[in-house]
Amino acid sequence: MRERLQTAGRGANRETRTERLNSPAVRALVLAIAVLALASAFAAVADSRTASGLRGVVMRGPTSPICHNDSCEAPAKGLVLRFSRHGQFKAQAKTNQMGRYLVRLRPGTYAVTTLALRPAQRLTPQFVHVPRGRVKRVDFHLYTGIQ
Repeated sequence: MRERLQTAGRGANRETRTERLNSPAVRALVLAIAVLALASAFAAVADSRTASGLRGVVMRGPTSPICHNDSCEAPAKGLVLRFSRHGQFKAQAKTNQMGRYLVRLRPGTYAVTTLALRPAQRLTPQFVHVPRGRVKRVDFHLYTGIQ
């Protein structure tokens, strides 16, 4: 008789556990986890599409009228590069002490300028292409006009 009561008690526990698993709160929790997993997957896909841009170094030169030791260029420190597309400003990047820059841009072709240009100076290249899904290296040269 004792065995029957224990077995009945175990069965009752199993039913209670099953009822708990089928409760609205548990179903809502499982649904919330599924929604978060899907949102995370979509965010990763969206992020991979926008993870594009440019990086590189901007050098300026010549730095003096007479160059010695084949070193006539220096990093363009603190230079602001401006990127525009179809005539509209899209982004800018400022070079660090080593002349390096990094900018996130959507894929496409951009015109590159800087506000620091004097009449004899020019920045090359003037147009750059940003590929889809990666950060491309593009180095710029700022011609100083020193002769």
